[in-house]
Amino acid sequence: MSRMERATFAAGCFWGVEATFRQIDGVQDAVSGYIGGHTDNPTYKDVCTGKTGHAEAVDITYDADRVSYKSLVKAFFKLHDPTQVNRQGPDIGTQYRSAIFYHSDAQKKTAEEEIAALNATGILHKPIATEVMPAKTFFPAEEYHQRYLEKRGMTSC
Repeated sequence: MSRMERATFAAGCFWGVEATFRQIDGVQDAVSGYIGGHTDNPTYKDVCTGKTGHAEAVDITYDADRVSYKSLVKAFFKLHDPTQVNRQGPDIGTQYRSAIFYHSDAQKKTAEEEIAALNATGILHKPIATEVMPAKTFFPAEEYHQRYLEKRGMTSC
């Protein structure tokens, strides 16, 4: 029997993040959406104003017997620049911040340990700026954002 769990990550524009996590064996679903703000049911237009406090994020459902949370955190750090504050590439704003929204104390501990370990390697040019915060309400993005790259025959942004 599978142990289904959730993980939620913000790493800039959610299109590429969603596509990357969908390719990991053990990930059952990845949904683009918004988390970490103070407005109920935000729209993409609302979030883009920077006034709702939400981050573009991906909510992942995964089989913990097939892929570990630690493996997902490692993948998260490989797919974006976690040293950037409120931006990824050309995308600038608080909605593009790097964040891990944990669903349990164990996830929080794993995230913090991975940040410390990655910082200790000296591989990155600056310290990790990724926020680690409790997951609150996740609002799925509009349908046209779901599987955005896949629908367009693209594999990355």
